[in-house]
Amino acid sequence: MFVGANNSGKTSATHVFQRFLDPKVRFQIYDFTADCWDVFNSFDPAEGNAETDLPKIYFDLWFEVDDENMHRVVDLLPGLDWNGEPVGLRMVYAPRDPSTLMANYLKSRNDRRLPATIPAGAYQPWPLNLTDYLTKRLTNEYEIKYFVLDARKCDTQLMPEVGYDPFYLGTNASGAGALVSALLKVDFLNAQRHLTDAESHGRAEDLSRRLSRYYQRNLQKFETDLDALSAIANSESALNEHFAQAFDSILKSIEHLGYPGANNAGLVVKASFNVQNMLSTSARVHYMLPTANGTTPSDASQVLPDQYNGLGFKNLIYMAVEILDFHHAWEETEGQRPPVHLIMIEEPEAHLHAQLQQVFIRRVFELLPEPKPGFHTQMVVTTHSSHILYESSFQPIRYFCRDRSGQAVHRSEVKNLSIFYNGEQKATRDFLQQYLKLTHCDLFFADAAVLVEGNVERLLLPLIIERKFPALKACHLTILEVGGAFAHKFQELLEFLDITTLAITDLDSSEPKEQQGSEKNDSNGGHACRTTVPRAVTSNETLAHWFPKLTTIEELLDLPDSEKVVQCDGGGSGNIRVTYQTRRLAAWGADAIELAGRTLEEAFALENLAWTQDPSKKSIGLSIPKSSQMTLDELHDALFKRVRNLDKTRFALGLIAEQDTAWRPPQYIMDGLEWLREHLLPQSLQASTEGKDKE
Repeated sequence: MFVGANNSGKTSATHVFQRFLDPKVRFQIYDFTADCWDVFNSFDPAEGNAETDLPKIYFDLWFEVDDENMHRVVDLLPGLDWNGEPVGLRMVYAPRDPSTLMANYLKSRNDRRLPATIPAGAYQPWPLNLTDYLTKRLTNEYEIKYFVLDARKCDTQLMPEVGYDPFYLGTNASGAGALVSALLKVDFLNAQRHLTDAESHGRAEDLSRRLSRYYQRNLQKFETDLDALSAIANSESALNEHFAQAFDSILKSIEHLGYPGANNAGLVVKASFNVQNMLSTSARVHYMLPTANGTTPSDASQVLPDQYNGLGFKNLIYMAVEILDFHHAWEETEGQRPPVHLIMIEEPEAHLHAQLQQVFIRRVFELLPEPKPGFHTQMVVTTHSSHILYESSFQPIRYFCRDRSGQAVHRSEVKNLSIFYNGEQKATRDFLQQYLKLTHCDLFFADAAVLVEGNVERLLLPLIIERKFPALKACHLTILEVGGAFAHKFQELLEFLDITTLAITDLDSSEPKEQQGSEKNDSNGGHACRTTVPRAVTSNETLAHWFPKLTTIEELLDLPDSEKVVQCDGGGSGNIRVTYQTRRLAAWGADAIELAGRTLEEAFALENLAWTQDPSKKSIGLSIPKSSQMTLDELHDALFKRVRNLDKTRFALGLIAEQDTAWRPPQYIMDGLEWLREHLLPQSLQASTEGKDKE
């Protein structure tokens, strides 16, 4: 499964297979990465070496071969001492003859003529440079060359060692390409699909319409021709019998998808000979209406044309038929049948709702017949659907991670999650898989992840972003509610994926152990206290895990923001920033002091003392009776106790429903979102006033 954010390279990866393995698809200059264009344009034919300096595209295929199939790869074995290692084949899109390419290019440059009647600069004749030349001459000047790779001269990731020169096999002209065709067949099921063929717009269509109109104008002459009408009816009946036999296996296979189910329409293919439109009609899919007891009528008399069923059901049927057709064509390959059949499916979720997405990905292999010994079907699925992705484990996922180095040229690194799967502890691995599957979160498709403590943060964060950081709405943020006890379990996965992450958590101050007594236990078994209690410690597992050297609340509050980025295992600064409550100036009556809340609700109250204690805001739940008669310390203690029994979801919903925008989000959340904005958005998109309160 190829997954990743938009424009991370998933479709480009499938295009690599098309360009190298589908003889009908040709390379274009745009298949070279953008930085290659500068290399083409800066190349000096007088001083450069076209053989080594001009860009090439490399594509390596590796096959695991058992003894029974060794005869298929004899021409690809690196030597007589081969001992069962993976068999490698390198394909390189490179100049046919570098010297000829340069000679042709220089000749084209010398033949350029600028008409005297056109002002200088208004027109530049072709070719302007080597890139411009190759836009028209690429297929003439470049070709695919084939090489044998020796796994013993590669690293553990099968990347050739420096200085290794693979054995040259030849080109398509010399027959080297046939070696690939004998081993691998690739089919592509693209995302833009239609169950019925789109109308063509060529001359054939115009002629067909003209003949149809002619027949329609003269229809009355044939309406009394009973012999003709009888022949048409007999042909239709005979074709219906033929279609019933021809499509029987395919339609039965589709039923194994588990859809449409007992209460949905069945399928039948019928010939539809309409005399009036004889020249433009063909066999089409129809839908048989079930009877009152849910069974399919035996005479198939109650049918509807395909356009009367849902788009998602059509698409499911279309993909099933296409995959079966690919498989049958592979089985019926003339000559030597390739042992590996690769089907690449682009975004199968197009037009499929969530339930159908899960049905498709669970049952897709069940469509195919049992494989014969020595022959295997493999599938590559590109998807943006969490419903498809989390039907599997981590192992088949290939995550396309965009490079965040700030370079002008977009780059991506493909992360193999089977490496993470095998290297992670089983308990953590199982927890992550279960969490992601149950929540159907879009972690693998997001620009950044935000881990939040609970439901309140999850509800309020979009509102805070909309009011204070609207530029962040241009980014795809996924908000994961993980609690303070589980956020750190995501660290290994987030670091492996290299996803920018903001973890919003609570200080959760607790009394030091020597002061804890059984009578002070709260309902959760803890010993919660205000952050101002001397030597108070945190009970938050996330903070204890990510900042193990900081044992007291005071040390956490003194930690500068620059050190709140979690360090990677290698010691470098990572992409995970932790934010929690900080000291903020609180003023009440004649008192003013810097205080830090224990939780979001307490921090919100301290940040907005006057607003929350206004009688009109009583519904928020933070209003304290007779607060005007209290000192700041007394009010802080009352708020601490109120929050302990606060209906937190009601508090969040009350803020969302509140039309008054005078309240301020807690500063620690603002600080975290500011960091997130700086890491996700270019400087040009960061408005100077965003995310900053006006005092």
